[in-house]
Amino acid sequence: MGLEAKLSHDGFITTKLDAIIAWSRKNSVWPMPMGISCCAIEMMAAGDPKYDIARFGSEVMRFTPRQCDLMIVAGTVTYKMAHVVRKIYDQMPDPKWVIAMGACTSSGGMYRSYNVVQGIDQFLPVDIYSAGCPPRPDNLLYALMQIQEKIGKTKAREFQDKPLPDLPVIQNK
Repeated sequence: MGLEAKLSHDGFITTKLDAIIAWSRKNSVWPMPMGISCCAIEMMAAGDPKYDIARFGSEVMRFTPRQCDLMIVAGTVTYKMAHVVRKIYDQMPDPKWVIAMGACTSSGGMYRSYNVVQGIDQFLPVDIYSAGCPPRPDNLLYALMQIQEKIGKTKAREFQDKPLPDLPVIQNK
């Protein structure tokens, strides 16, 4: 029996609040694109009609961290850039997730030099690693589906009791 037939027959649906909140969170993931180098081109291609990231509720890339719950780090991260990436991650509200897109993001890739971070998991908690150099857009979509599966298993109040970060005090002079 389909949902429409059930509603017309019984008149209402019963479910848990956690299930509704998890469903709404997983179907409206708002990504913060951190396109640092060549993997960013493949990340942008995931938004075109061929791959259609809009199917997953993620069609609008937000360029303000305060509106995002998924950070997609795509490309080579240098130590200079690592501070910026971490700062943007810290500005995102909880709950938040991270996809490391590409070999350079995950492990430094072919750049074994003093200025390249050998994996962003050294300074960020990574949820999903997307392999490739660069990974194809469908690989990013698969990583997004894995994030949605992870989000669907969360509880509504799981992030409620986390302490708020200390905010800097700005004084007018």
